[in-house]
Amino acid sequence: MAMAQNNKASLSRLEIYDIRKGSRETIYEHKKHFEAPNWSPDGSFLLFNSAGRLYKMDLNGRKPEVMNTGFARQCNNDHGISPDGSFILLSNNDLERKTGPSTGGTSRIYQLPVDGGEPKILTPIAASYWHGISPDGKVIAYTASRNGEFDIYITHLNDNEWHDEIRLTDAPGLDDGPDYSPDGRYIYYNSYRNGSMEIWRMDADGSYKTQLTNDEYSNWFPHPSPDGKHLVFISYLEDQGYAHPPMKDVMLRLMDLETGEIERLCSFTGGQGTINVPSWSPDGKRFAFVSYEF
Repeated sequence: MAMAQNNKASLSRLEIYDIRKGSRETIYEHKKHFEAPNWSPDGSFLLFNSAGRLYKMDLNGRKPEVMNTGFARQCNNDHGISPDGSFILLSNNDLERKTGPSTGGTSRIYQLPVDGGEPKILTPIAASYWHGISPDGKVIAYTASRNGEFDIYITHLNDNEWHDEIRLTDAPGLDDGPDYSPDGRYIYYNSYRNGSMEIWRMDADGSYKTQLTNDEYSNWFPHPSPDGKHLVFISYLEDQGYAHPPMKDVMLRLMDLETGEIERLCSFTGGQGTINVPSWSPDGKRFAFVSYEF
């Protein structure tokens, strides 16, 4: 979920972490603030947002180019690419458009061709923030504010008609960041339902909710690797309650999903915008993230 933030970086760095080598590489940096990389399913480009626009960066030339997203020019950092690479999901802050009712924000989810074009609305009710898509590309998972409560919902993409959304979480407290396991069986997410922000897992239908972390950190945005063996997520070194602010001391951690063991990968300044959305490389050997300097 992307909320308005006032703190901006003096320098943003797009980095790649190599799991095999345990190393990180900066592949692009700029004084403008940018956020939330996605890795394309064919491995050829990264997608990220900056100042309301989406940018596509070829990994060979490493020169970002702004995408044609039609009227959607207030894109936030909740966006992604379909498993088959044919379309993009984006969340746009509809500040002026009258596209449907709002129950706590302006963000709505849209779909457009991977090469750009006019967006098609998927969630007419605001606020809705995209986070995950099922491996078969038929269901999206998102965080939504309904009646003052942020929960996780899904809706189907079988045709061009709006489908009723299905609520998967209903406990008091923020639930956010849903991302599907590569086999489609689970949805990983973060939740404040027990009074601290922790990583959870549930079956794709919302049943069998299980808490996976329980420590002194604020843990956000879990993303399973393409082989389903690991989970990368961001942890704030100091407890942030239910908030996920930018420009904080954070670390990226890696969980072994078989043993539950957690490894600390790297530390830096980040938070909101670092790894909000799925960013693993297709081969599961690397993932992309953003770090910042004041």
